[in-house]
Amino acid sequence: MTEQTQAQQQIQRLIGIMAELRDPDRGCPWDIEQDFASIAPYTIEEAYEVADAIDRQAWDELPGELGDLLLQVVFHAQIAAEQGRFDFADCARAISDKLIARHPHIYGDESRDKSAAQQVKDWETIKAAERASGQAKGVLDGVAMGLPALTRAVKLQNRAARVGFDWPGAADVLEKISEETAELVEARDSLGPDAMAEEFGDLLFVMANLARHLDIDPEQALRAANAKFTRRFAAIEATLAAQGRTPADSDLAEMDALWNAAKAAERG
Repeated sequence: MTEQTQAQQQIQRLIGIMAELRDPDRGCPWDIEQDFASIAPYTIEEAYEVADAIDRQAWDELPGELGDLLLQVVFHAQIAAEQGRFDFADCARAISDKLIARHPHIYGDESRDKSAAQQVKDWETIKAAERASGQAKGVLDGVAMGLPALTRAVKLQNRAARVGFDWPGAADVLEKISEETAELVEARDSLGPDAMAEEFGDLLFVMANLARHLDIDPEQALRAANAKFTRRFAAIEATLAAQGRTPADSDLAEMDALWNAAKAAERG
């Protein structure tokens, strides 16, 4: 049996299981009660768990996490099929058609002899043309509201940059960060919590813009920073535990010294 045949069989098996779980008479009560809105948070969560497994290089966990994500697609498709909207085949057809349309250098008559950067640029041009021919008419239309805020900020900025609304370079963004920081301090000192929250949001938005200019994925960078913080704080806890203590038994000065020791150990 070929790998393709096995994949087809397992996908059909999964679709069948989902249909059984949603069966009004013999299905699972929890699965039957779900709808698009109730499942959407799980879809987002599963995508993050895939990213987490990749970040940790947990390759033995990745097939299961990808399977969990695939289940979300099948779940949504089953709900849609029951409502007569679309089914799993429509989902697969839509992405297959999109991939073919967006790769004219593979499936059309365009030359394949171009860089990955040029292919990305061409991809964005094709997507812009698709948006122009569809319902999304504004430059920023179609950037999903459900994206993580930092990711959405970068996508909004990329869209605006394509029509010339962008800082010339990273130095200009750094200058804007200084300006926004000063405005945040002013809001903290004299304008109240609402203004402070607004200015903090502005600062985060500009930080996302700096990430874009430096070709950094801000979500990935923040995930790495979170992992580093978790790792180093765990080292603090381990050192204190060896002494029969916890962080609650320590103070900031001692924990800061232990933090620096963990940092130095990481750097070798």
